[in-house]
Amino acid sequence: MTNAKVAQPFLKWAGGKSQLLTQIEPFFPQALKEGLIKRYIEPFVGGGAVFLYIASAYPISEYFICDVNPELILAYQTIQKNVEELIILLKEIQANYLTLSEEERKKYFYKIRSHYNQQRKEINFDIYSKSWLNRTSQLIFLNRTCFNGLFRVNSKGEFNVPFGRYKNPRICDEENLKLLAQVLEKTEIQRGDFSQCQKFVNKESFVYFDPPYRPISKTSNFNAYSAQIFKDQDQLRLRDFFQRLDRKGAKLMLSNSDPKNEDPNDTFFEEAYQGYQIKRVQARRNINSKGSKRGQINEILITNY
Repeated sequence: MTNAKVAQPFLKWAGGKSQLLTQIEPFFPQALKEGLIKRYIEPFVGGGAVFLYIASAYPISEYFICDVNPELILAYQTIQKNVEELIILLKEIQANYLTLSEEERKKYFYKIRSHYNQQRKEINFDIYSKSWLNRTSQLIFLNRTCFNGLFRVNSKGEFNVPFGRYKNPRICDEENLKLLAQVLEKTEIQRGDFSQCQKFVNKESFVYFDPPYRPISKTSNFNAYSAQIFKDQDQLRLRDFFQRLDRKGAKLMLSNSDPKNEDPNDTFFEEAYQGYQIKRVQARRNINSKGSKRGQINEILITNY
């Protein structure tokens, strides 16, 4: 690593791995550290903290990122295709927003959120158009000014996080967006199920899975990053896919919640990933609305090496 600035996630993302990078990095495959990995693949990219860290730290020539969330992938593709015009829009929004009183900001926030949700059915998520610029600028604005900076949608796919009271939110991070656009120049970006990355995987690939976490209690089920819910059968379908990629010779790492935080007798992952390496790292749970429910908690890392 040099002292040069590197791209950071452009959205605050619940479950993002920025805080865990120093704990995850020692578990990266040795082949990555030796320069033998040529392709990095992340099928649940989310905010992209691990993707961007690897892009800055290792000499990889090809990247593939995917996510089922259409709004997220639209934003990545917009930054890839037209970051300069996006920055112009964000600067305008920021300049306007910062002149408003708190009550005016609140009204402006809900006006943008309402428009964002109403326009959803009119957006063609498959073909790039100028409307993608407005959509992405609104998404970034909402993410930077909503409560706790979460991305959360309801069953209809509508953004439903309330207004957050920030004195001086940084809505336009021009330098970071340009750095991100440079990384995305050599990145294949696709929307869809994690299984569609299989055609990109070979023996020189490192695949990192960061799926919606399995809830460790009945009250901790936060995986509303998209309108689809990731249930236990999806976790097992992912396990089957993990095994298929293992047979292709790729290096694989998967993150998930540790059920033993709540129930020491819960062996879901030990049984599902029997024969693979399971390690535990400490994370900070910070998306609970109650401060008393936040704090240190174990997560698991599963690898095939």
